[in-house]
Amino acid sequence: MERPPNLAAAIESAAEALIGVLDSATSRHTIGVSPTQLRVLSLIVSHPGTNVNRLAELLDVVPSSASRLCDRLEAVGLLRRVADPRDRREVRLVPTGAADTLLRDLQERRHLAVQAVLDRMPNRVQHELLLALVAFSQAATMTAPQAGSDSPARTA
Repeated sequence: MERPPNLAAAIESAAEALIGVLDSATSRHTIGVSPTQLRVLSLIVSHPGTNVNRLAELLDVVPSSASRLCDRLEAVGLLRRVADPRDRREVRLVPTGAADTLLRDLQERRHLAVQAVLDRMPNRVQHELLLALVAFSQAATMTAPQAGSDSPARTA
């Protein structure tokens, strides 16, 4: 089957629309947390036991910048620094209950915003979109075949 000539452009446009929907759900949030701070909290939640140096690597910033971000999150009660029980010299970044609540609320708002858009689409198109997104995700995780390999490698 031949690829439509504007498929990549259509995907870029859809991605921009999705970002707009997600940003709209985020901006309606009346808290004083920046998108960068939300990203930091999400990274800490998805990487338990993270310290400032690891966070800096994940953000691709210098440790002092990551530390300042953590200072701000700690000041508003969304983050705690906790000594690692195995090595008291190590300090782990731990989201507070307020951070967990904030992230759950944000995830729910985003889910509802995306669902509202999906509800304006016919069921058949929603199903086709689901199949296409699954296939896209699978293709995106595939790498070029290694020399001497018959099947594409999958990345984690």
